[in-house]
Amino acid sequence: MTTEHLTHPIAHAITLNADLTQRCIVHSPSLDWVDSPASGVSRRMLERDGGEVARATSIVRYAAGSAFASHAHGGGEEILVLEGTLHDEHGVYGPGTYIKNPVGSSHAPSSPDGCTLFVKLRHLDARDDERVVIDTRRSQWHQGMVEGLKVLPLNTFETQNTAMVRWAPQTFFNPHRHWGGEEILVVEGVFSDEHGDYPAGSWLRSPHMSQHQPFSREGCLILVKTGHLV
Repeated sequence: MTTEHLTHPIAHAITLNADLTQRCIVHSPSLDWVDSPASGVSRRMLERDGGEVARATSIVRYAAGSAFASHAHGGGEEILVLEGTLHDEHGVYGPGTYIKNPVGSSHAPSSPDGCTLFVKLRHLDARDDERVVIDTRRSQWHQGMVEGLKVLPLNTFETQNTAMVRWAPQTFFNPHRHWGGEEILVVEGVFSDEHGDYPAGSWLRSPHMSQHQPFSREGCLILVKTGHLV
């Protein structure tokens, strides 16, 4: 894993965990907060390829009363609200809300009371043009492939799928291979596989055709994206 500590807005292109063919594990609470161009908005960088405009995956924190100037999403954006409440001209989004802003969309986000978000930038297909907003805490979840799993689909486009998955304690899944790769954010609890244990805040990226056998002894909630790393 590449590590780079920054304490000011990005003035030059950087490469951080940008090789999508490599397995990557980051425990986000251990990372430094990096200032953004907007006062009161900072981020913990999980992966990045570019400068201030970049393909990027981050944990983003808005201090109470902070705002970001209106901006367009050149490669789209996916957001999961982890804590607090995010606002923009389209609505108000509380904890557990998933937002997909497609390529070419724009907004001016703010947070009067503060919030923390998981954000992916510039990775969506331009043809995936539907805006999606889902309150995962008030949605109907479905039975997963094994007992103890509940799944909430969030977005699907061709080979790409984004979903929330809740694991009951002592749930074990079958060994499987990831066509198109897999990316996971552990939102609550502890997610595990034969390679290790990943507590809340962990971000995992497994490349195309990688394989593992996941489980959770304690139970967990994860955000999962698959099929986008070909």
